[in-house]
Amino acid sequence: MANSHRMKRESLLFYGTLISLKAAAASEPNTTSLLAPGPLPLPATAIAPVAMPDVTVSGRVTDEKGDGLPGVSVVVKGTSIGTSTDDQGRYTLVVPESNTNGTLVFSFIGFTSQETSINGRTAISMQMRADAQALNEVVVVGYGTQKRSDVTGSVVSVPQDRLERLPVSNIAQALQGAVAGVQISAPSSVPGSQPNINIRGVRSITANTNPYVILDGVPFPGNFNDISPSDIASIEILKDASATAIYGTRGSNGVILVTTKRGKSGKAQIRYNGYAGPEYMNNTLRPMNGAEYAAKYRAYTIQRNINQDPVPNFGERANYDAGRETDWIDLISQRGFIQDHNVAISGGTNDVKYYVSGDYFKQQGVLQGYQFRRISLRSNLDANLTPWLRIGTSAFYANSNDDGGRVNLALAQAASPYGTPFNADGSYNIFPQFPELLYANPLLGLTTERTSRVNQLTGTGYAEVTPTFVKGLTYRLNASYSYRPYRATSYVGRAANNLIGAAQILNDERHNYTIENILTYNKDIGKHHFDLTALYSAQENTYFTTTENGSGYINDEIGFNSIGSGSGIPTISSYDERRSLLSQMGRLNYSYDSRYLFTVTARRDGSSVFGADASKYATFPSVALGWNIANEQFLKGISAVNLLKLRASYGITGNEGIGPYGTITGQTALQYTYNGVASTGLRANRIGNSNLKWEQTSSYNYAVDFSVLDNRIGGTVEYYDAKTKDLLLNRNLPIITGYGSILDNIGQVQNRGVEITLNTVNVKAGNFIWSTSANYTRNRNKILALNGSDDIGNRRFVGKPLGAIYDYRMIGVWQTGDDVKVDPTAKPGDLKFADINGDGQISSLDREYQGTELPNFTGGLTNTFEYKGLSLRIFLQTAQGILRNNPLLNRADFAGRINQPAAIGYWTAENRSNDRPSLVFVNPRGYGYPKDASYTRLKDITLSYTFPQTLLDRAKLGAVTAYVSGRNLYTWTDWVGWDPEQTYDANTDRNRDNFPNVATYVFGLNVTLR
Repeated sequence: MANSHRMKRESLLFYGTLISLKAAAASEPNTTSLLAPGPLPLPATAIAPVAMPDVTVSGRVTDEKGDGLPGVSVVVKGTSIGTSTDDQGRYTLVVPESNTNGTLVFSFIGFTSQETSINGRTAISMQMRADAQALNEVVVVGYGTQKRSDVTGSVVSVPQDRLERLPVSNIAQALQGAVAGVQISAPSSVPGSQPNINIRGVRSITANTNPYVILDGVPFPGNFNDISPSDIASIEILKDASATAIYGTRGSNGVILVTTKRGKSGKAQIRYNGYAGPEYMNNTLRPMNGAEYAAKYRAYTIQRNINQDPVPNFGERANYDAGRETDWIDLISQRGFIQDHNVAISGGTNDVKYYVSGDYFKQQGVLQGYQFRRISLRSNLDANLTPWLRIGTSAFYANSNDDGGRVNLALAQAASPYGTPFNADGSYNIFPQFPELLYANPLLGLTTERTSRVNQLTGTGYAEVTPTFVKGLTYRLNASYSYRPYRATSYVGRAANNLIGAAQILNDERHNYTIENILTYNKDIGKHHFDLTALYSAQENTYFTTTENGSGYINDEIGFNSIGSGSGIPTISSYDERRSLLSQMGRLNYSYDSRYLFTVTARRDGSSVFGADASKYATFPSVALGWNIANEQFLKGISAVNLLKLRASYGITGNEGIGPYGTITGQTALQYTYNGVASTGLRANRIGNSNLKWEQTSSYNYAVDFSVLDNRIGGTVEYYDAKTKDLLLNRNLPIITGYGSILDNIGQVQNRGVEITLNTVNVKAGNFIWSTSANYTRNRNKILALNGSDDIGNRRFVGKPLGAIYDYRMIGVWQTGDDVKVDPTAKPGDLKFADINGDGQISSLDREYQGTELPNFTGGLTNTFEYKGLSLRIFLQTAQGILRNNPLLNRADFAGRINQPAAIGYWTAENRSNDRPSLVFVNPRGYGYPKDASYTRLKDITLSYTFPQTLLDRAKLGAVTAYVSGRNLYTWTDWVGWDPEQTYDANTDRNRDNFPNVATYVFGLNVTLR
C-alpha cells in the first residue's frame, strides 16, 4: 500500500512537471518544444495534477547576548535560495518542497557560519558565535570596504547605539564625546544649529577646519541636519593621513563616511521609529529679583556718591512702589517639545532591493519663537541587471525651516525686574524701563516676520561592471548631483524699529555635481592578497546669492512682499562663484597571510581656486604598515590573546583654504563726481597673489589594536603627530602700496596627541551583562611659526596653541588701605593685577599667556547593563582644561543700570570681596575675565525593553522595542553662565542668539511589521 501511494505521488509530480515544462515552452515562441504538440493524455487512473506546496521557514538569528543580528545571510545549502535577516534578526524564507530535507546555512561577517537541517520544520532560530580569530568584520573605507583585520589606517566605527534611541536633530550631536580624537562642541543649543567638529585638533588658522563628509560613497554638500539619523546604517571616521590622503585636498581635517540603509532580499519589512517628549532649561541663570536689584543699585549710588533713588529709571518707579515684579526669563521661555517619526519600507529579491523612508522632525525650543522642522524622503535602489552589471540609485529630499520671530535671552537677562513688558492695550512696551533706551523689550523679536527655509535635493547613481573575462576586476561609475536653494526673509515692524519698518530678502542657491570613475582589482596568489584601486574624478560647485533691503514703510501690512515700496532707497547686492576640482588617485593594499599588511596611496588634485603662476595641482601620498601579531605561530597557542595588531602610517593631505578668487586682485564700484557729474568707477580693494598654494599637513600615526581574554577586554591606543605648513594668512604690506595686507603662505601649526579606546565586558553571568566603553583624547596644539614675531592682536604666539588667552593675571581686588603704588589710579573695589615683569607698574607688558580655549583632554564613558530584553545605557562626557573669557562678568559702568545674574555678586566696602570688583569699576585695561570652562556632563541615559518574540508572534509583529531617554541631564562645572560650551555676552553682544542648555526627556518606540 505504501508503495502504491508513493508511485501515485511520483506519477503526479512527473505529469505536473511535464505540464509546467510545456507551458514554459509555449511561452517562448522562439524555443523548440521538447514535448509533443497537442494535449497530453493522462492515465485513466490519474486525477488532475496539483503542485506540491512550498514550505515557509521563519525564525530569528541572535548573537551570544540574545540581540537580533541584522543582515545575516540565510541560504539553503547547495542552492541560490536565500534571504537576509531584518533589523531585528528576523527572517522568512520560502523553501521549495524538494529542499525541505535540506540544510540551512547561516553566515555573517565576524561570526562563525552555522548549519542546521530543515527536516520539514517551519520555525528555525539560530544563535551565532563570534569568530574572534577570523576578524572578518567589513568596515567602510575610502572608495570601498576592507576587513577590519586588514585595515592599516586609523578608522573608527561609531557605535550603532549612538545612532538610535537618542533625541537629536542630527547625527553629529549623537557622536559628541563618543569617539576618541573627535571633538564635537555645540556653539549653541538653538534648534537646528550645527555643532563644530574637529578631528585631531585645529589644523588651520583661517581655512576651513571641518571634516569632509562622504554620503553613500560620494561627497555630500549639505549638512547633518539634512540626514535623518534613523536612515543611517553606519558611520566611519577616518583620522590619520593613511586613511584620509585618498581624498587629497578634502581630507586634511579628517573624513566622515556615512552609509545609509539599503534594501535586503526577502519579504517587505515595514518599520516605524519614533519618539516624542518635553524639553526644559537645565541651568537657569537666575537674574536678581526686585530686592536684590534695588540693593545693587543702592550700592552703586553709594559708590558713585550720587543721589540715591531706589531704582535707576523713573519708568521703573511705579512698579517698585507697588511691589510688582516681572520675571523676564519666565516671560520669554516655554516648555519645549521634540519629536521625530520615521517610517521605512525595505525588501526585494536577490536581484532587486529597495529601501524607502520618510521622516518628520520637529523641535520647539525652550525660548519663544525658536523652532526647527525637517521633512525628508529617501529612496535607495539596487538592481542586478545581469551577472556582470549592477546599478543603483540613492535619492533624497529634505526641507527644513526655522521660521519665526524670536525673543532675546540677553535682553531678558539684563532687564529690570521692575520693567513694564506690556502697554495698557496689550501691545509690547518698546522700552520697559524708560528712559533707558539701551535695552529694548526682549519680546519685541516676536513681532518680526521671519522665514528661513532650505531645500536639499540630492540624487546619486552608480553602475558597477564586473567583467567575466578578468576575475577580480570591477569598474564603477558614480554620479551625483545636488541642488540646494535657500530663502530667508524678515520684516522688522515700525514699532520695533523707531517707526521705520525694515525688510530684507535673501535668496541663494548651490549646485554641486561629482563624477567618479573607479577601477578595482583583487587578486589572491597563494597567501598573497592584492587590492588595487584607481580613481579619476571631477567635481564642480557653484553658488549664487542676492540680497535686497528696503525701509521706510508707511505701515506693516506689506513688509518684504513689496520691498521697493518703502521711502528709503532699496539696496541690492549679489555674488556668484564657481570652483572645480579634478583628481586622480591610485591605491595598493597588500597583505600576506593576514599577518603583514601594506598600503600605499597617491592622490593628485587640481583646484580652480589657485592662480596660474603656481601649480594648480598637488600630490598627496601616504604609506602604512600593519602587523597582525596574533596570527603568528608563536601566539596561536595562546588562547588569551584574540587580537594584537601594530600599525604605523605617514602621509600628506592638503587644504585649499581660500575662496575661488583669492589669488586675483579684486575691484569694487566707487561713486564719484567729475565736472559736476555723478559717475561710477572702479577701485582696487584686494591685492591678489597668484603664487598661493595649498596648505599641507604631514602626519605620522602609530597604533596598537588589542583584544584579550575571549574578547572581554579590547581597544586601541594611538599616537599621532601632524604638522601643517604654508598656512594661508594675511601678511602686512607698506601702506604706500595702497594695500594693507596680502594673503600669503606663512606659518606652521602642529597637533600631537594620544587617543585611547577601551571596551570591556565586566560581568557576564547568565542573562546579565555589564559592559563598559571608554575613550580618552589628549591633543597638544602648537603654533610652530608665524610671519615674523607673535601676532598679539590676534592672540597668536609661536610655541603656544591657538585660541590663546593672553591677559593680565588677576590676583585679587584692591581693598581700603592697600598700597596702590604699582597701580596709582586704582580705587578700592578695582581689580588687582600682578606686576609680571617686575618694573613696579601695571602696563600692557604685564600681560601673559594663561591658557587656551582648546581642551587639555576630552573623554566619554558608557556603561551598559543588559538583562534579557532590558537594557540600561548611561553615558558621561567630559572636556577638561578649557580656559575661556567670560564676558558675563564684565559689566563695566552698565552695572548700575542693568540686571545681572544673582550668582555673580559685587564688591562693597562691607563684604570686601576679593574676587569681584565694585559696581563702579570700568575695566579700563579691557581685562577679559578668563575662567575655567571645564565640565563633565551626564550626557544621556536610555532605558529600553525589547519585547519577547513569543509575545509578538501572537500580535503578528516582527519586533518591538520601547525606550525612555534623557539627554543633557546634569552638568558639573565651575563656569558661571548658561552653558560652559557657549559664550554669553549680554552687554557687548546683545543681538546674539544666546540660548540656554536644554535637557530632553522622550519616550520612543521602534516597531517592525512582518
